[in-house]
Amino acid sequence: MSAAVNAPRTMFEKVWTAHEVVPETADTPAVIFVDLHLTHEVTSPQAFSTLRERGIKVRRPDLTLATMDHATPTRTEQVFGGAPITIDSAAKQIRQLEQNCAEFGIELLGLQNELRGIVHIIGPELGVTQPGKTIVCGDSHTSTHGAFGALAFGIGSTEVGHVFASQCLLQNKPKTLAIEVKNRLAPGVTAKDLILAIIGKIGVSGGTGHVIEYRGEAIRALSMEERMTVCNMTIEAGARAGMIAPDDTTFAYLAKTPRAQKGKSWDEAVARWRALATDEGATFDRTVEIDASTLEPMITYGTNPGMVVPISGRIPDRAGDPVFDAAMKYMGLTAGAPIQDAPVNVVFVGSCTNGRISDLRAAASVLKGHKVAKGVHLLVVPGSQAVKREAEAERLDRIFIDAGADWRESGCSMCLGMNGDTVPKGEYSVSTSNRNFEGRQGVGARTLLASPETAAASAIRGRVTDPRSLLR
Repeated sequence: MSAAVNAPRTMFEKVWTAHEVVPETADTPAVIFVDLHLTHEVTSPQAFSTLRERGIKVRRPDLTLATMDHATPTRTEQVFGGAPITIDSAAKQIRQLEQNCAEFGIELLGLQNELRGIVHIIGPELGVTQPGKTIVCGDSHTSTHGAFGALAFGIGSTEVGHVFASQCLLQNKPKTLAIEVKNRLAPGVTAKDLILAIIGKIGVSGGTGHVIEYRGEAIRALSMEERMTVCNMTIEAGARAGMIAPDDTTFAYLAKTPRAQKGKSWDEAVARWRALATDEGATFDRTVEIDASTLEPMITYGTNPGMVVPISGRIPDRAGDPVFDAAMKYMGLTAGAPIQDAPVNVVFVGSCTNGRISDLRAAASVLKGHKVAKGVHLLVVPGSQAVKREAEAERLDRIFIDAGADWRESGCSMCLGMNGDTVPKGEYSVSTSNRNFEGRQGVGARTLLASPETAAASAIRGRVTDPRSLLR
């Protein structure tokens, strides 16, 4: 049942209620209107085929934006010509999205478009991600956009077709979980460390059935790009979506984007957005507290993001736990050993979690004046072509290249290993991405998730390394 009229409401409740076309009943889910549908080449082909078979048009192409990111190559010669795309399935998906968007009248940021990039990076960059919107995409990390006070979540390929056809979705109303993060992060501790610590505390199913609102002093102190990192990995805690209330930090970021409102429309939008914050006295179904001041750099050791320890810690000993035992067998690590003893073969800086300009600046600040350790492959992939241009204007690319890194065009790259960028079987990767499941970065790849700073420090030393040792 909806909250009583004039009763204090959470931010989630406000956005949900504003988008109910038909309210939920005891027997049926709610019908929710979708303000922005983002799509890419991997999860959309089936949906377009269904539309074509049934003779259905895309209902709101003006509320739809497509890009290429998951299967796209990151080598310059494959993006801009001179060499063929070596993975046939990727080349086919790219061609198919081009055809589908042309046929159905959808704006496509194609392979060589200067605005192209990872879908969860370009939405905010362009200013189409905004507070109070409902945003969906056939990708679980759509939760990223919740950093702006949007209700944003991933959907399956069948649901992609539903949104194309109706601009609506059937949804059961989630519960709410407040994560109160008091105090502030210490120097050298990042937003990535914060979200890994949160997942470590509540577990990979701790948010199941909930929308998380991140609150508190530490959250308010984060930049927009840091807030996006936190919301990005909400899905790794099992939650439906993550949200952060919009504030002056949000508005300052959006004011600089090309597709945000201007003039009087902007002023009216900001007034609406300010009203989205959770009301005083509103209640959540659950609340979890985190003290940011106690955290240090974090890194995973197992095969899900909840298997995480502080960088100064040791791999726990949970012998007899079948999940833990299987993870240790796959990872080839030893219970009780210091995590900083773990070897490093590959380092990946990029992804929708940590592929923004601030992430590249952070990695470069550690790498400057150093060389990548012998035998380590460092791959740096900007999250969008705009990020790439900005990094090159700041000569960050020279820092990476001089250190011995491989500098690429934008894309999802090694995050998911379906585009030619993979970790060889049995090798260890320190990755700034979001998932460390078996085979995520390639068959037999062993992934340790960490911040850009930790990744860069580990590339220099050739072993898992506390970045604070190089930043002092």
